[in-house]
Amino acid sequence: MDPQATQPAAAGARLGRPRDASRDTDILEATIEVLAEQGFDGMTIDMVAARAGAGKATVYRRWPSKADLVIDAVACMKKRDLDPAQLPDTGTLRGDLIALVRAPSAADADRKMHVMGGILSLMSREPELARTAYAAILQPRITANRILLERARDRGETRPDIDVDRLAALMPAMSSFRTLAQREPITREFLVSLIDDVLLPAAGVVRAAV
Repeated sequence: MDPQATQPAAAGARLGRPRDASRDTDILEATIEVLAEQGFDGMTIDMVAARAGAGKATVYRRWPSKADLVIDAVACMKKRDLDPAQLPDTGTLRGDLIALVRAPSAADADRKMHVMGGILSLMSREPELARTAYAAILQPRITANRILLERARDRGETRPDIDVDRLAALMPAMSSFRTLAQREPITREFLVSLIDDVLLPAAGVVRAAV
């Protein structure tokens, strides 16, 4: 038999069924949910597959290890970053910051911090994951805060000599401490208290008496 005659059939067998990209999204979202609940060490591929409604073999065909799956899932969170062009512009720094802590935003911040807590053990062994986690979980809010602080400084609402980078990281840093060290949830009330009692005074913003 001519070996050339078998090549198309062999190629077709290797290609198999086209990959369903929609299943990737379901699996990655399920991974984030299980991570937030169980942490990396407690999470299993079986849990993720069951949450996503997918077969375990389907997950392993796409990601050869649990660590690979987690790195991709955390990286996927970056796609939901705050759009700088759509940040609130209420005319005051407090108004802008408060607009960022709507109830869904507080819940999302709480989940992200739980994901961060869930992958701490893996981050120490996987530098790539540490960088990915920072970019997906902390950097978006720090960037948004920096834009709002620079805007407030430019209109003369804050002291002109504020350390924008340090103040931009203040709320994410304190939220991380609350979740990882104190084991307390991130609530809207907590975020508003940080704005009023810590960030605004540090920026030299004097609130009008209510």
